[in-house]
Amino acid sequence: MQPSQPSVEERRRGSDGTVDSSEPRFIAIGRIIRPHGVRGEVSVEVLTDFPERFDTLEVVHLGEAMHAEPWQITASRWHKDHVLLTLQGCEDRTSAQRLRGLLVQIPIEEAMGLPEDEYYPHQLIGLDVVTVEGEELGRISEILYTNANDVYVVIGPRGQILLPAIAEVIECVDLDAGQMRVRLMEGLV
Repeated sequence: MQPSQPSVEERRRGSDGTVDSSEPRFIAIGRIIRPHGVRGEVSVEVLTDFPERFDTLEVVHLGEAMHAEPWQITASRWHKDHVLLTLQGCEDRTSAQRLRGLLVQIPIEEAMGLPEDEYYPHQLIGLDVVTVEGEELGRISEILYTNANDVYVVIGPRGQILLPAIAEVIECVDLDAGQMRVRLMEGLV
C-alpha cells in the first residue's frame, strides 16, 4: 500500500468531513418475527453469531439498515431458539404486532470484534477486487449466502462475476486499502 492512497474511511468522507451516508450506522443482530403473548412481548429471531449479547443489552434500535429508532429493553429472556424482549412503550399485543418484521439493531460501533480473516458484510461491500496478476475485476456489490460458502457478486469491466468465498480464491482482504485480492480458478470467469 502506498502512503499517498486514502483509506476506505477517508474515501467515504465528504468535503465536510462526515462519513458517506452509504456507510451503515447499525448492524442487525435480530429480527422481530411475532408478538409473544398479550403483554407486548416480541419474539426475536437471532441473527448474530454472538447471541449472548441479548443478555446484557439495555437499548436496541428497531428499523431498517440506515434508519432505526432506539427502544429501551425492560426485560429479555430466552424461549427455545428465540429471544423474547419486553420493550418500554410496547404494552400490548397490538403494539407488538406493529413491530413485526423490524430489524433489531445495535450501533455499528458496538459490533463484536471478529477473528482474523473474518469480516462483517458491510466491510466487504464496495471493496475493489483485483487479481493477483493485477487485473481490476470491479467492486463487490452484494454477498450471496449459500449452504456451501458465501459468494461475492463483483460488478466490473467483465460484467458480473461470482466469486466463491473460499481460501483457494480469496488471496487477501486489505480493508485499509479498500481492496480484495483474488486468484481466479480455471472456469471461474
